[in-house]
Amino acid sequence: GESPRGGPEADGRGRKFRPAAAEAMMSFEWPWQYNFPPFFTLQPNVDTRQKQLTAWCSLVLSYCRLNKLYTMTVTEAQESPLFNNRKLQRKLPLESILVVLEELRKKGNLEWLDKNKSSFLVLWRRLEEWSKLIYQWVSKNGLTNSVFTLYELSNGDDTENEEFHGLEESLLLRALQALQQEHKAEIITLDDGRGVKFF
Repeated sequence: GESPRGGPEADGRGRKFRPAAAEAMMSFEWPWQYNFPPFFTLQPNVDTRQKQLTAWCSLVLSYCRLNKLYTMTVTEAQESPLFNNRKLQRKLPLESILVVLEELRKKGNLEWLDKNKSSFLVLWRRLEEWSKLIYQWVSKNGLTNSVFTLYELSNGDDTENEEFHGLEESLLLRALQALQQEHKAEIITLDDGRGVKFF
């Protein structure tokens, strides 16, 4: 007969279960690198470092996307599970965190909110993608020529299942300004704040 692969704690495919992963926030799946201690030290070798940075960038974007995080301070980032694996007792040092954030900025996925670079905006979708998503929803639902308040768009019941639901107002406004430049929308002032009309 064939000998069973792995011990009693391996699953059918011979992989060992990692119960700690179940404690991760919501249903977030941490990439394998997150449980690999060297991941928390940026490597001097250029190729290795580039692979690491790419992995860190995609981790930041998917984590922020799942948790709908748009703005963060560097201090919050340092303390967040994102850069701080308490189980491994490893954290990415501050200067490395700044390298990752700068890499995200170069890719168009991050903007600094102040001159001191102490807080930032994460664009897990770039602005043009947010504009496109909003306009697709408008077109799909035959809502051209309709007027919405900004609040209805980001927090209304109609958009509950849309990815832009809960979008931070400053981001929403910029996505709408981009649509306005394409003559697909006009931002208007309503009694209770700002609204938008789609064309």
